[in-house]
Amino acid sequence: MVIETDRLILRKMTEDDFDALYVVLADSDIMQHYPYSFDKDRVSGWIRKNIERYKVFGFGLWAVVLKETGDMIGDCGLTMQIINEQIRPEIGYHIRKDCQRRGYASEAAKAVRDWTFMNTPFNIIYSYMMYTNVPSYRTAITYGCHLVDEFEDDTNKITKVYAISRAEWDELKRKNS
Repeated sequence: MVIETDRLILRKMTEDDFDALYVVLADSDIMQHYPYSFDKDRVSGWIRKNIERYKVFGFGLWAVVLKETGDMIGDCGLTMQIINEQIRPEIGYHIRKDCQRRGYASEAAKAVRDWTFMNTPFNIIYSYMMYTNVPSYRTAITYGCHLVDEFEDDTNKITKVYAISRAEWDELKRKNS
């Protein structure tokens, strides 16, 4: 499974991606909105968990690779998450600090959104985040989402939930044709 965009390749993660992914997930600035920090064991577990997701679901978080250099700069993909006590398909993304603010997360998320609506039966895709994670919800808005829920929880204090439906995606495609 490979998804290509103008500047990126999204592909399955492998154990060989450990060093590149560790740079992303162990960065306290990048993960400041995540419930915990990542050490080497958690990064290894993250990779193993996504490899297992590929086998079980046919999707997971994929490695985000720059076409120009071949560098892995983060992850983006579709996972099943418990959001406000319901299991929902969610697009998540983490991009290396020196590659942020260049549109890579949005470009990858749009590719995952398109892949999801073309290859799964899901009629709504979500992205959720801590209410203070402005870059994450801006990315969700950029890939076509709008705020659909906000709830209090023990992990994030307040969690924001963004979503896009298949019908809204179809409308976006019509407008961009």
